[in-house]
Amino acid sequence: MALIGYVMDNWLFLAALVMHAISWALVYDAIMHGRTSQGTIAWVMGLLFFPYLFVIFYLAFGARRIGAYAIHRQSGRSPVVRLGHRLHRDPALMRRMVPAVPLSGVLNPLTQLPALTGNRTTLLVDGEQTFASLLEGIAQAQEYVLVQFFRVHDDALGDRLRQALIDKARTGVKVYFLYDKIGSVGLSRIYLAGMRAAGIRVGTFRVGRGWLNRFRVNFRNHRKIVVVDGHTCWVGGHNVGSIYLDGGRRFDHWRDTHVKIYGPVTLAVQLTVAEDWLWACGDLPKLSWSPPPPDGSETILCLPTGPGDLMETASLMMVEAIHRAQRRCWIMTPYFVPDVAVIKALQLAAMRGVDVRILIPGKPDKRVVWWAAHSYLFEVAVAGVRLYTYQPGFMHQKVFLIDDELAGIGTVNLDNRSLRINFEITMVFLDRGFIAQIEEMCANDFAQADLLTPDEVYRRPLYFRLAIRAARLFSPIL
Repeated sequence: MALIGYVMDNWLFLAALVMHAISWALVYDAIMHGRTSQGTIAWVMGLLFFPYLFVIFYLAFGARRIGAYAIHRQSGRSPVVRLGHRLHRDPALMRRMVPAVPLSGVLNPLTQLPALTGNRTTLLVDGEQTFASLLEGIAQAQEYVLVQFFRVHDDALGDRLRQALIDKARTGVKVYFLYDKIGSVGLSRIYLAGMRAAGIRVGTFRVGRGWLNRFRVNFRNHRKIVVVDGHTCWVGGHNVGSIYLDGGRRFDHWRDTHVKIYGPVTLAVQLTVAEDWLWACGDLPKLSWSPPPPDGSETILCLPTGPGDLMETASLMMVEAIHRAQRRCWIMTPYFVPDVAVIKALQLAAMRGVDVRILIPGKPDKRVVWWAAHSYLFEVAVAGVRLYTYQPGFMHQKVFLIDDELAGIGTVNLDNRSLRINFEITMVFLDRGFIAQIEEMCANDFAQADLLTPDEVYRRPLYFRLAIRAARLFSPIL
């Protein structure tokens, strides 16, 4: 009874003691498993000096590894890994493989399939083009449709997608719908129930199993992919929602980029979705793995990246692409919070005479990240890198253009979360004709942007300059 009385009288002290013990345990975890020294230091300082706040933050955002996923993938026992090895040996695919292409020596070992030729690509600028093409492709499906998005809204456009999938499922076409649990946290049960009732397989991507993982926000599946019948795929920056058509109430315009691809590289994209489905649902979809007949000549590399990789594949991709630039390096990203390696690569490129330009939104959707982006202006501008802000609305595309040789379109933002923590995908294009289309699109975007200079930032109010410096402190964990 005395012990119970003591506990009742001192419960606040005991609770504080437990919280500090947890914070020290998490400090150990951060030190042992942190991916970058900057991020590790930020977490350790926060856990030591503000444990009551940062313990909660760390449980949600702090983990930098996804052990079960990585072990299963790297063991070679995963059916997806075995399938990838079989595709590598497929005679029809081997005839389409192109080993001697820019970046191939670095990136081919990191991806599931090498660069493949025989593809045909359509550039889709903004939501109207993207969703008109995507819905038309779904309507033409004969065997199956794979749909994977980070964020799906239960609104007018979301309903159009759902109805298109229900219509195909009712004709006997197999439909698989995979969404990220956190990205689509507001997706209603009614929305999903209607699809399940029509026979659609619905999967939810979670970061892992177990009670603790319920609190984790890291390891989001940020990919936006649709695959039809194993021959055509859509990949890019668009999520599903009416805001991505017209900007909604917050923005006058929503600028984004997607691509439609027909050809053998679709099998690499399909393999990426199949791996995500296996992790989320425990089974492999029944799909066709025969390469489609040739209907183009473009060479494309599919590069899925994520926290289950042996190396930081997305970061390696960006650094190598920037290092390869001899004349031009244009990058369009909504979130510019680069790490040290990317900053130095940009500085070196600019100092050797490369036209280095970064396009970010002029109007933010996430103000802290936008403030942090401004803090990097001083470091890159001194070397000759030019930072532009897109003015007509919000700019959400993830595009890079290197000389006339190489371009990338996908889901990777230039921030720590995309480069190290999220599951992402980038399509790397090597056809000069298609790269010329990307160049024209990017030039048009820069024509609608303002050059941001350090003098302009210095003229801003003191609170803004303080905000960007404060936001910079959190950049390793943004």
